Amino acid sequence: MNTGRPPRTLPPDYGVEGEPPPANTDHIRRKHLDLAYANQSPSQRLDIYLPDQGDGPFPVIVAIHGGAFMRCDKADLQVLPMLEGLRRGYAVVSINYRLSWEAYFPALVHDAKAAVRWMRAHAEAYHFRPDRLAAWGGSAGGYLSTMLGVSASVPGLEDLRLGNAEQPSDVQAVVAWFGPTDFLRMDEQLEASGFLPPEGMRHSEPDSPESLLLGHPIAGVPELVRAANPETYVRPGLPPFFLQHGSLDRVVPVQQSVNLAAKLEGALGADRVRLELLPTAGHADPQFETPANVERVLDFLDLYLK
Repeated sequence: MNTGRPPRTLPPDYGVEGEPPPANTDHIRRKHLDLAYANQSPSQRLDIYLPDQGDGPFPVIVAIHGGAFMRCDKADLQVLPMLEGLRRGYAVVSINYRLSWEAYFPALVHDAKAAVRWMRAHAEAYHFRPDRLAAWGGSAGGYLSTMLGVSASVPGLEDLRLGNAEQPSDVQAVVAWFGPTDFLRMDEQLEASGFLPPEGMRHSEPDSPESLLLGHPIAGVPELVRAANPETYVRPGLPPFFLQHGSLDRVVPVQQSVNLAAKLEGALGADRVRLELLPTAGHADPQFETPANVERVLDFLDLYLK
């Protein structure tokens, strides 16, 4: 799956406007920030947060930020729902990964899997339980969490040169909020829901987040789109999934999660897949981060990681 395309460099004004501010984590006493999990890029770094008390080993929430594959950061406000896991005895590891201005798919998947391998290799030092890791993210982070869940033992989605090749990169549970999956169907699904954006803001266009991620307009590279689609790798034996999506999402159509859930249920059984649609929620809606909803997610994780 090596495209042979060279990596790009960050334009000086790229992706600054509209990014969420940093999260205030001053109250978290035990943390290790900006650690490198690989050495190919400054983007390959992570932050570790540990519960205030106890020596573990702690199950781990791998927090993955969104940002249209092109912006945002492991330390911004998106990590706050995941940090609620500290109260339940989880370690939280928030990762950065190479964004679309720096490297094309599958680099971001390689990075996420390398980060997981690093966590297992350093489990004793940081009090992780290496057999209990869950991926949780929203939007692009939901996509990447899903890819972590489906890509174990898929050679083209693993770059062992990034380190800790002896460690597995699978996860034991996935929480994906409003994540894209099938890039080629996004515009038609938005149109079916009455949400098709105007020209210049559609997913099929050359400068869409999905086209920039793949390095080509998506309509011209259907096989690459298929390789980037988590549904391609759904099979028996995958971890349990909790998918949540807003029915009024005008950015990532709700059908993306509905279709993924159906395919997962066919392979894993209905008891291993939970789909919840929030009927009045849009994309990245505050409803996902309410205390009640975050507790629902943590209850799900407790079922499989505790």
